[in-house]
Amino acid sequence: MAILEVKRLSKSFRGVRAVAGIDLNVEDNEIYSVIGPNGAGKTTLFNLISGYHHGDGGHVLFKGKEITGLRPEKIVEIGIGRSFQVTSIFPGLTVFENIRSTILVTSGKGLSLFSTASKKATRESEEILSLVELLNKKNEPAGILSAGDRKKLELGIVLATRPTLLLLDEPTCGMSPVETSGTIQLIRKIAREMSLTVLFTEHKMDMVFNVSSHISVMNFGVIIASGKPEEIRNNKQVQEVYFGGPHAS
Repeated sequence: MAILEVKRLSKSFRGVRAVAGIDLNVEDNEIYSVIGPNGAGKTTLFNLISGYHHGDGGHVLFKGKEITGLRPEKIVEIGIGRSFQVTSIFPGLTVFENIRSTILVTSGKGLSLFSTASKKATRESEEILSLVELLNKKNEPAGILSAGDRKKLELGIVLATRPTLLLLDEPTCGMSPVETSGTIQLIRKIAREMSLTVLFTEHKMDMVFNVSSHISVMNFGVIIASGKPEEIRNNKQVQEVYFGGPHAS
């Protein structure tokens, strides 16, 4: 069953079609990637799905229900979490406070330090920090974290909104090869342990082919190919448009 359905979705900016009638079906519990050159329309597609842009046409359905045109906060409420290319954290707060405050605000309980909800949020915060491998840094100011740990913290913040679908925009941006490898394993672990569906964009092909169950390739606002990793790796149109020729196996 498709948890996310995108039907003929389109968006133009000053006459330029950034997303040109896209269809996309993401199945429950799969890890699905959208790749393509810079300017292909990937981030615009994510912005349309998550409510940051309003489309010119088409539909977005989540769990069979129309969500086209909903505001970003409503998208979060129904279970879609979103990260961005540029990491969005609260640098003046500790790692722990970033997660805990998100849980309290998302639950509508405010930031009371003494409520039952606050005690539950403390437990949930530590569980999430353990999951994203930051529990040992929970008292550190978020602003001093490495690029890789900032991305982990942002992922933790998204998980604190209790999503069932994760949209990750360039989750390894700015990471070293070692950090990238660790993030691949982390995304797999989180998807498995929390029964999450993941839709992500990425430029690092080793990550894409290692972690994805399904790949769609965008170019100039349209999807030119979609399939399993090996199908995409061997697709001649993808090789020409995205890889610049036959792709080494």
